[in-house]
Amino acid sequence: MPDQIPDKQPHFVLQNTSEAKPFTAHSPKGGKKVALPQLDRAQHGATLRSQLLALQPLADAARQRQEEIGLESGLGLQIQFLSRPDADLAFERLAAEGKGKGIELLSVQERDNKAVLANVFVPDGQLQHFERLVTEYLEEKTDRNGNARDNKKLLNTIGSIRAAAIQGLWTDTPDLLPANPEEAFWWEVWVRRGRDTGVSAVDDFRRLAAMSHCQVSDAVVDFPERSVVVMYGSQQQLSQSVMALNCVAELRRAKDTAEFFVGMGTAEQQQWSADLMARLQPPGAGDEVPRVCLLDSGVNRGHPLLQPFIDPADLHTVNAAWGTDDIANHGTGLAGLVGYGDLHAALASAGPIAVSHRIESVKLTPNQGSNVGDDKHHARLFLDGVTTPEAGFGQRKRVFSSAVTASDYRDFGRPSAWSSTVDSLASDDIGEGAFPRLFVLSAGNTNDPAHWAQYPNSLSLNLIHDPGQSWNALTVGAFTEKTAITEAGAQHFSPVAASGALSPFTSSSFGWDERAWPLKPDVVLEGGNAANDGVNTDTFASLELLTTNNRPLTRVFWTTNATSAASALCSRMAAQIMAAYPALRPETVRALIVNSAEWTEPMLQMYPPNGTRRNKQEYARLIRHCGWGVPSLERALWSVGNSLSLVVEDEVHPYKKEGSVIKSRDMNFHALPWPKEQLEALQNTQVEMRVTLSYFVEPNPSARGSSSKYHYPSHRLRFAVRRPLETVEDFQARINAAVIREEAGRATPSADSNWVLGDNFRHRGSLHQDIWRGNAADLASRGFISVYPSNGWWRTRPAQDRYDLPAKYSLIITIRAPETVVDLYTPIAQQVTAQVVVPVVVNV
Repeated sequence: MPDQIPDKQPHFVLQNTSEAKPFTAHSPKGGKKVALPQLDRAQHGATLRSQLLALQPLADAARQRQEEIGLESGLGLQIQFLSRPDADLAFERLAAEGKGKGIELLSVQERDNKAVLANVFVPDGQLQHFERLVTEYLEEKTDRNGNARDNKKLLNTIGSIRAAAIQGLWTDTPDLLPANPEEAFWWEVWVRRGRDTGVSAVDDFRRLAAMSHCQVSDAVVDFPERSVVVMYGSQQQLSQSVMALNCVAELRRAKDTAEFFVGMGTAEQQQWSADLMARLQPPGAGDEVPRVCLLDSGVNRGHPLLQPFIDPADLHTVNAAWGTDDIANHGTGLAGLVGYGDLHAALASAGPIAVSHRIESVKLTPNQGSNVGDDKHHARLFLDGVTTPEAGFGQRKRVFSSAVTASDYRDFGRPSAWSSTVDSLASDDIGEGAFPRLFVLSAGNTNDPAHWAQYPNSLSLNLIHDPGQSWNALTVGAFTEKTAITEAGAQHFSPVAASGALSPFTSSSFGWDERAWPLKPDVVLEGGNAANDGVNTDTFASLELLTTNNRPLTRVFWTTNATSAASALCSRMAAQIMAAYPALRPETVRALIVNSAEWTEPMLQMYPPNGTRRNKQEYARLIRHCGWGVPSLERALWSVGNSLSLVVEDEVHPYKKEGSVIKSRDMNFHALPWPKEQLEALQNTQVEMRVTLSYFVEPNPSARGSSSKYHYPSHRLRFAVRRPLETVEDFQARINAAVIREEAGRATPSADSNWVLGDNFRHRGSLHQDIWRGNAADLASRGFISVYPSNGWWRTRPAQDRYDLPAKYSLIITIRAPETVVDLYTPIAQQVTAQVVVPVVVNV
């Protein structure tokens, strides 16, 4: 045993650890195999032909109407292909068949993981393309070698073909479309974009909406293949122009924001504030100091505890009529948590309080989250909220924090305009990734006491609210350690959640499509508790977090709770890491927070119930409720002798163009400094390795089906760790085989049972983490890790011309051994002294 094990050392930030190797995997031809029903060819072909012929008069009428109006985005008709009940619609073939003819697959609606309806734009004169497919089908066409070219694999999956209707363009939850066609409401309209700017398509839609007496917002949010606007009107009004709606790809319902939940508070004496102010060590005012930018209901900087952190020039709003002050008593409370954490701890302490970061505020929503008119376009508001402080102070390092969410969770993990805007801003798609941003979002709350009374079953029913499904954001749920109820007259109440368990206010991603959407939330922090007396369920100030009140002359302190509070605490942690490691990327800060998280024992007892032995699927269920647990600032900032972290920031070129084909290009192999001798000496001692891969994707949120080649992310990355006795060549071959299986829709065999999640569960979203547990001698030979690409739309959408871009990523490898057993830190330090970037830690 060493004489002295190092304590609280900076993490190893490594350079030049990777070697790029050519990627050799090839996607299987034909994609995912489609089960084909056996049909009467003559009868089925004749039915499809008659349906296509019936569309021709409609196409002629649509062309005439579009010419009369003077539409500029192209003439054509939208038609719908419905799948047969006994077959998945081969919509990938449907899109491929129309390539080069202007035919565009707009959306795919899925139910029970089965594609049932594909919406397709057919340019004027191109209906004959589908007629030719049917003719070849009826004639059983073959090529010169006798191979079938009869389009059977496509046509045998089609049940019927018809003209598009308003209901067919609707890709939101069906029951959100009002049964009364005359009922006016706010729509979210997704307009298809051409290869240019797409401005003409939006202008065309405005012209059509005006003719139907519908009101369209001025704001527009652009994505690679879609532009999104908000419209007020009824189905009946919009149906007047349905034949001319060639520019609309999808229709959804616009979202309302949730009412902010503000807990009960108690008045505190002014002297408490004065005492804390006397002990405060505030941050500097320079632009090098990290900022937490709150996108919320505004902040009242007149509060004496907040003035040291907020300059008057750092108060902003997205609507001048709202002002910058906090009427809702929400943003000011979150600012107090960002500055001090839970004020109970600060007030109870006697020593100095050092703060390493400052605060900015953008008023994103007025009183109580009540949005009307154009303000329902939350994606545009969010974009304005982010870019407003950057316009004057673009050079600052900041973390954006938002607890504003939709009032429902109907997306079930599917990207929305709002969440996609978050992903777009995080990845800096406009700047091609030069200036990425870190976002911390609340997961959304359960505010109904009836739900709290059903705890913990209610946690699986309240799902994460928009925009918390964002891939690139750090989504924060809530747990609680607050169980002491001190209010007079509350002696009959008991806390709903046990100490260390999930807060009754939090939400989960249980029920999302596990094939497609991220594991959310990422982490959980303190969000307070509720109480029940057997009849009633209520909240109490003693079960909430103490913070700053928006009217300090009336009351200095107030309380807050739920995932809003948890997200503010997480933003504070992110800013503290930025202050300690100022050179790290936002992707790395996100990774350090998640890498530092651990599950509490009550969480492990909840999922599965009673803490029974869990398999990989049950671990995934645990994460969909609890994230990776509660993050630790100490673990995020420091390595110690028996627990150390290696931090790598790198990039890989995932794709390349050869001729007219986009292929995978490189994979990176990282040879890491590794305490091999020390681990071998431990032999059968149980140790742990945690690997975290964090990167930002550029979103493409068209609704084309989660399992198709039209992926939401620009690219996907994976990691793999070399196994004992595995050569580099065998390691590379294993990776190639895994990519081929994934792109064919086949599961990867679970050959390494030491991983908590394994290949089939950890690769979700854009932050992948897994934990390996085993004996030290086995870990000794695993200091070789690969980061490699999988498919994304940069590869499958060559017209967007993004395939040459590099993909930046952050990789963190943490090794933990039992305390006092061994010093793993010193031997690595001796290997990498010349490469280590030693951070300057300021006020943490």
